[in-house]
Amino acid sequence: MTVTTSPRGRRTLTLALGGLLAWLAVGADAADFDPARGEVRSLVDEVAQRGVERGWLERALGRAEYRQEVLDAMSGAAEYHLVWHEYRDIFLGEARVDQGVAFIEAHAEAFARAEAEYGVPAEIIAAILGVETRYGEVTGDHRVLDSLSTLAFHHPRRGEFFRGELAAFLEIAYRQDVDPASLEGSYAGAMGYPQFIPTSYRAYAVDFDGDGRRDLWHDPVDAIGSIANYFAEHRWRPGAPVYHQAEGPATRPGAVTFNAARPPGTSVGELAAVGIESSAGLAAGTEVMPLALTMADGSTRYRLGRDNFYVITRYNHSYLYAMAVTELAEAIAAARGEAGDWFTATATEAEDDT
Repeated sequence: MTVTTSPRGRRTLTLALGGLLAWLAVGADAADFDPARGEVRSLVDEVAQRGVERGWLERALGRAEYRQEVLDAMSGAAEYHLVWHEYRDIFLGEARVDQGVAFIEAHAEAFARAEAEYGVPAEIIAAILGVETRYGEVTGDHRVLDSLSTLAFHHPRRGEFFRGELAAFLEIAYRQDVDPASLEGSYAGAMGYPQFIPTSYRAYAVDFDGDGRRDLWHDPVDAIGSIANYFAEHRWRPGAPVYHQAEGPATRPGAVTFNAARPPGTSVGELAAVGIESSAGLAAGTEVMPLALTMADGSTRYRLGRDNFYVITRYNHSYLYAMAVTELAEAIAAARGEAGDWFTATATEAEDDT
């Protein structure tokens, strides 16, 4: 259908369309988190049922501000567009290794207690902190309230997930008597030394120093214990290997699914049939996670992840992340003069672990 208008009518239509677009732009940039709105009201109702004061919730959400940069950042995470050697270079510098050694020394009692109580090596805990926040130095400069509100009500696919995170965040702030608008974190709403998202904070944070508060924003001891608890709850196996080295063909076999962050489910025998051999002498029935890492020269390095490697991917669902944590932990252990035998077991130990 064609619509014909007079010059005056065209000017009027142009002005009207321009006004509409301007209104939409302002509406997006100043998105309304008014508790009277349907979705926002539903979230307030949900959290209020958990015993959080309704007036407090309404005041908190009334202070939230829309942040377009948060939505933009969600599509640019390093795990989405880097290969292994590029990702590794971000986290495996000498300075970060030295900082890890110093951090363990500064909190030696907490690390020793965490390892004794939860079975998680100090180097793994430290490496998580090293990758996440450079041992607490870089914890994020986005207001968590703004990030989670923006994602909860404006993310095109994951709004429901982030509404759950926003609800948990508001409950945590209320129960710990913290101003929710004062807390900063990542663009995705991860918080504190270990960058726990709110539901993880609520489920796994522990008061490891016994002061009556679970404080992951300011307390490194609570952060150390909470990471260890997280790993233990996700079935970290004390003393078991994280991965094994392997050799394989220059071209990755097409019949194998590599780098999938899921429980070990490919047998060593299946891999041997396509030319990938473990250096640990594993039994043919041993199930592993096949990993293929792209090196700077374009070659492929093969590794075989075990159950503990999978546990690391529960912290961040990326094989790149899990490998960076593992290699940083290995480097910290080496710098401390520790053997680190639990990273890659010998053939006998590997067989005993199956």
